[in-house]
Amino acid sequence: MPEAAALTLVPTPIGNLEDITLRAIRTLREVDLVLCEDTRTSGRLLQHLELKKPLLAYHLHNEHKQVPHLLERLAKGERMALVSDAGTPGISDPGFLLVRECLARGLAVECLPGPTALVPALLKSGFGAERFAFEGFLPAKKGRQTRLQELARETRTLIFYESPHRIVKTLTQLAEVFGPERPASVSRELTKLFEETLTAPLGELAALLGARPAIKGEIVLVVEGAKQERSERSKYNSRDDRDDDLPDDGDADDDPDA
Repeated sequence: MPEAAALTLVPTPIGNLEDITLRAIRTLREVDLVLCEDTRTSGRLLQHLELKKPLLAYHLHNEHKQVPHLLERLAKGERMALVSDAGTPGISDPGFLLVRECLARGLAVECLPGPTALVPALLKSGFGAERFAFEGFLPAKKGRQTRLQELARETRTLIFYESPHRIVKTLTQLAEVFGPERPASVSRELTKLFEETLTAPLGELAALLGARPAIKGEIVLVVEGAKQERSERSKYNSRDDRDDDLPDDGDADDDPDA
C-alpha cells in the first residue's frame, strides 16, 4: 500500500454541503488535526458530518508563524488535513507554503479532488473551455492597471475571483481596458439556493450590477478571450500548416538516411 500522507488537502463544498466526497469525509475522520481558515466555519461543517476533530486556525495572517510548528508535529507522525472555508485549499487560499515545506522535508502530501468555484463558472459561461487562464484575484491597487493591460490581448478565456463590494469597479475597469462589448459572465452564490449567472458584455454587466442596491456572495468572473488576436493567430497557424503540407524539396540534409 502507498505511504499514508502526512498532509492531505481536502476540498470542502463551496455552498451545497452535499458536494463533499466520501473520500473527503473518510480523510477528515482519520486525521489527527484539521487546519482551517476559520475554525467556526469548519466546525459547522464537521458538526454537519457528525465528526469531532481538533481544529487549528491556519490562514493568510499566521501561516508563516504556524508552518515551523506544524512541520515538527508532522515529522513526528501526526496526520493533518488542510481545508479552506470553501473549495480547494491552495487556490487563492493558504496552502502553498505548507505544501512546499512538507515536500522539501520528504513528508508525503496528498490532494483530494473536489469542489472548486472556477470550473462550474467557466462551463456555465458558454465561452471556450479548451484553453483558459485562471487569474485569481486581481491586484487591489499596485500593478492593477498594468495587469489589465497585459491581459487585454490574452486569447484564452480568463477567470477571476472577486468580492461583491469590488465587482462593479472591476467590471467597469475591464470594460475600459478590454472594451465594453467584450462578452463576460458573472457567477454568484454557486451551488447555493440563490445561485445566479449573468452573461452579457462587460459594459452591460457593470451597469446592471451597479444599479443593484447590494450584491452578496462570492463571485467568479469569466471573460471571453480577445477574438482579434485569436483570429490573427489562427491565420498564422493555417499558414504554418500549409507550409507543412508542401512537398519535400529533396534536401539531403533533412533526410536521416542520406
